[in-house]
Amino acid sequence: MTLQINIDNGGTLTDICIFADGKVEKTKVLTTPYDLSRCFFEGIQKASAVLYGAEDVKRLLEEVDLIRYSTTQGTNAICERKGPQLGLVLDAGSRDLPARLRDQDPQVWNALVGDRVVFLDAAAVTGAEADVDVVKAINQLTALGAKRLVVAFGGEDFRALEERFARVALRKYPRHLLGAVPILYGSDLTSDKDQIRRTWTALINSFLHPSMEGFLYNAENRLRAFRTRNPLLIFRNDGDASRVAKTVAIKTYSSGPRGGMEGVKSYSRLYGFEETVSIDVGGTTTDICQYSRGTVPSTRRGRVEGIAVSFPLCEIWSAGVGGSSVFRVKEGEIVIGPESVGAVPGPACFGRGGKEATITDASLLMGLLDPASYFGGDMVLDGERARAAVTANIAEPLGIGLEDALLRMGSAFETKIAEELHRVTTIGDDTVMLAFGGAGPLNACGVAEKAGISRVSIPRMAAVFSAYGIGSCDISQRYDVTLTELSAEAVGKALDILKTKAARDMFAEGVAPGDYALTARLVADFGGGHEHSHVLEGDIAIPDVFGKALAVDLELDAVKPLRGREGGSGHFEANTAARASGLRHPLGANGLRVETPVYRLADLRAGDFADGPAVLEEDYFTCRIPEGWRLVVSNLGDVLLTREGK
Repeated sequence: MTLQINIDNGGTLTDICIFADGKVEKTKVLTTPYDLSRCFFEGIQKASAVLYGAEDVKRLLEEVDLIRYSTTQGTNAICERKGPQLGLVLDAGSRDLPARLRDQDPQVWNALVGDRVVFLDAAAVTGAEADVDVVKAINQLTALGAKRLVVAFGGEDFRALEERFARVALRKYPRHLLGAVPILYGSDLTSDKDQIRRTWTALINSFLHPSMEGFLYNAENRLRAFRTRNPLLIFRNDGDASRVAKTVAIKTYSSGPRGGMEGVKSYSRLYGFEETVSIDVGGTTTDICQYSRGTVPSTRRGRVEGIAVSFPLCEIWSAGVGGSSVFRVKEGEIVIGPESVGAVPGPACFGRGGKEATITDASLLMGLLDPASYFGGDMVLDGERARAAVTANIAEPLGIGLEDALLRMGSAFETKIAEELHRVTTIGDDTVMLAFGGAGPLNACGVAEKAGISRVSIPRMAAVFSAYGIGSCDISQRYDVTLTELSAEAVGKALDILKTKAARDMFAEGVAPGDYALTARLVADFGGGHEHSHVLEGDIAIPDVFGKALAVDLELDAVKPLRGREGGSGHFEANTAARASGLRHPLGANGLRVETPVYRLADLRAGDFADGPAVLEEDYFTCRIPEGWRLVVSNLGDVLLTREGK
C-alpha cells in the first residue's frame, strides 16, 4: 500500500489529507497554539482512525511512506506581530539603514526591532579593543529587552566583518552558558549584496526561528519514538520540501498558502481555467494569489508582508481577516482583525471562553451553520454565547438590533476580502475565483459579487485544499552565491563547492548520488529589477552581456522528483436537478428569514445542479448560494457557481 499523510497547520484548524492507494481522505483537528506538536499528533491519531476505522498510530507510522507538513504559523506570527523582541547590530557606515528598513513597513519594524539598534565601526570590530566593543553592543541590546540578535554589516567586506564579530561573540558568550543570547548573521543566510534585503531576511528569520524550531524538533522526536521509516518533510514556500534540520525558518513563511497555490495550479489546468484568483480563508488570514495562463507569480527576491527579502517567493498576499478574526466597532465603523481568537479560546460559539465577535458567530446566528453538524459533528456550537458576543461587541456599540448587526458583519467581511482582491490581483471578465480553506466557501459568492466576479469554483477538497496541494512537491535543496570574479574558472570552482554542499545535504535527506538532478544557472542583476538568467550546461559559457551586470549570482538546485504526472480532465455540465438534503431558514440580505434548501456535497452526483438561494454543505465547510447564482457539480465532484446573466 502506498500511504502519504499531508498536514497543514493553520492558526485555528489543522488539516490532514490522507493519500492511500489512489484514494483521498481528509480530517481536521483544532490547532493547539500553546503546543503545536499536540495538534500534530492529534491529527495523526485522527488520520489513523479514518484509515483503519479505529485509532492505530503505531500501525500508521509503520506503514506511512511520506509525512509532509506545511504551516501558516509564520504568516500568522508576522500578521499578528507575535514573536521575540530582536536587537540589530549594524556598521557605523549604515546609520541611515534603520530609517530605510522602517520605510518598508513601519509596523513590522516597530514590532520586531523598534529602537533596539547599535552601530559599530568596522575598526572597532577588527581592532585590539574588539572584545570590549562587541560585548558592549550585545549588553546594550539585551538591556533594551532584545531576546535574539541580528548582525548585518554593509560594504564589500560584510561577510568578513560578520565572521570577526562572530568569533568574539562566541568566545565571550559560549553557547553552553544559560545567558548566551542567540545571534544570527545576515551572511549565514544569503550572499545578497543588497543590505536592506539581507537585513530584513535575517530579522524575519530570527523572529520566526524559536517557535518553528521548538515545535518541529519536538514533532520529529515524537515520530522517531514510533520508529517511523522516513523523516518528517517540511513543505517550503518555494514549492518543495526538506527535512527539519535542512530548513530555515523564513522558508516556512506562507508555506501553507503555497501548498494551496500548488493545488490551484493543478485544479486550474484540470478544468482549463486560464485566469484564476484564489481566496484561502482560514481562521486568522485570507491568503490571496493569482494564476494566469499556466503559472502563479513568483519573484527571485520575494516579499514578506510587502518587505523585500533575499529568497524567492510565490506572490501570495495574506490579509488579516479570517473565520476567527475579531470584529470590533471603532468610531462608529466595524473593523476586522488582524487580531484573531484562533482555536483557543476560539469564536464565542465554540464555548471555550471566547467573548469576541467573529464571522463564525455571525454565520451561526444568521442560520447558515448547523450547530449540531459543525466540524464533521465533532463540535456543537453555542448560539447563546455567540449572541452575547455579537450583541456586546457590535450591536450595542452601533446602537442597532442583532440581525442588523449580523448583516453588517457579513457585508464588512465580504467587502474587506473583495477590496484586498482588487488591490493585489487583476480581475477580468474571464476570471474564475477559487474559494477554499475552512471558511473560504461560506461567503464566496458575496465576495465575488463585490469584486465583480461571476464564476466561483469550490474544490471538493476545499476544506483541506492546502494539505491536498502539498502532495505535489519534490525534495530539494537550493544554493546561491554572489560571484566576486566572472570567469569560467571562477564559476567552475564556485560550482564545485556548491555541488559538494548539495551532495552532503541530499545525503542527509536520505537521497543517494544519482537519485537527484542538478541544475545550475547564472543570474545577472542589471539594476532596476532587470535580471537575466543563463542555464549552465556542459562547458561553462558566460554571456558577454553579463560583464555589464551590477552583480552575478551562481545558483544550483538539487532536486529529488516526487511529483506524479497529472492526468484526466474535468468539466461542468448541468444535467439533473439536485435533490435537497434538508431545509434551513437563514437570514437574507433583506432582513427576512426564508426557507432555503440545503444540499450535501456528498449526496450530489456529476451533472447535478441547483439554483440559489441555497446552502451547500460538507463535513468541514458551508457555502451560501444567494439568489441569482447556480450550482453545478463536475464529473470529478467539484463545484462551479455561476452568477446568472453575467
